[in-house]
Amino acid sequence: MSKINITDTVNAFSELGRNLVSPDAELINIIQTERHYNAWFTPESVSEAVNAIGQMLNPADLEKWLNNYPISNKGNKRIGLVLAGNIPLVGFHDVLCVLITGNHALIKSSSQDARLIKYVLGKLVEINSSYASQFSFVERLEGFEAIIATGSNNTSRYFEYYFGKVPNIIRKNRNSIALLTGNESQSELAALGHDIFDYFGLGCRNVSKLLVPANYNFDKFFQAIESFAPVINHHKYNNNYDYNKSIYLVNRDEHLDNGFLMLKRDEKLASPLAVLYYDTYINMQEAQQILRQQAEKLQCVVTTAQIDIQNQVVGFGQSQHPQLWDYADRIDTMQFLSHLAKC
Repeated sequence: MSKINITDTVNAFSELGRNLVSPDAELINIIQTERHYNAWFTPESVSEAVNAIGQMLNPADLEKWLNNYPISNKGNKRIGLVLAGNIPLVGFHDVLCVLITGNHALIKSSSQDARLIKYVLGKLVEINSSYASQFSFVERLEGFEAIIATGSNNTSRYFEYYFGKVPNIIRKNRNSIALLTGNESQSELAALGHDIFDYFGLGCRNVSKLLVPANYNFDKFFQAIESFAPVINHHKYNNNYDYNKSIYLVNRDEHLDNGFLMLKRDEKLASPLAVLYYDTYINMQEAQQILRQQAEKLQCVVTTAQIDIQNQVVGFGQSQHPQLWDYADRIDTMQFLSHLAKC
């Protein structure tokens, strides 16, 4: 089989990116009304997700990314996709990879995020009609030759049972962590607020825990994130804040509280909503050891420190802006799909 025409592919998806960055009336309406279908999908959150994907689909990065793979014209495999719905368009990258490798995407979208992906793919077909035959939205997955499924640790067991006999990528719960040195500027800590609060902390790339030096003073951190205080006005976030605060007070659990976020020392990685766990380290060697021990549970590490770990390291404020080659769980989806074409 011949290699795909990278120029045509880049042109189609970069045009899609431009459409997302400059939304039309239909997309603007979806952005404004998604909250009626999912209360977490506020106009600000949806707009941010749409814009992030639009920026990701730029010509230079698309070409750089695609040149890393020997992609044939037609993969001709039916790939089942079970998409998550925790944040807007969270499953788009999987769909993108299936389409670009010439395969057919059987899309089982989340009931929490069904409209956006349909709009985006409809817009892609307007740009290049050849993609119309490469995807189907389904209620029940049947006739698939491979599976990419994203869910919780609990649902992953069901995925492995039902889909284990075909080639698969099955993703489980992951969280992200921020490593602080104590030398961060106010602007860096303010940017960290985006890693914590964007999408209300519901994404696997959201920071759920801080790793800080022993005797770290959190005053500077609390001052820097004060601009995110309006998050408490969201009723579902507020309910989680009130619930967790009441539990800590009843149990007399030691914690810090600034009125919209609680900090609690805990060895665990995944913190409850409206809570940020933290732990301390003595030196950078110990910090890196802690990160290595958590590697299989981490999606990315937010820091400016020079560290040597396997997980993706990003700067402050960048966790929710992955590039095309920043694969979830460090599993190269394009390599997985390209290999299928040879089978």
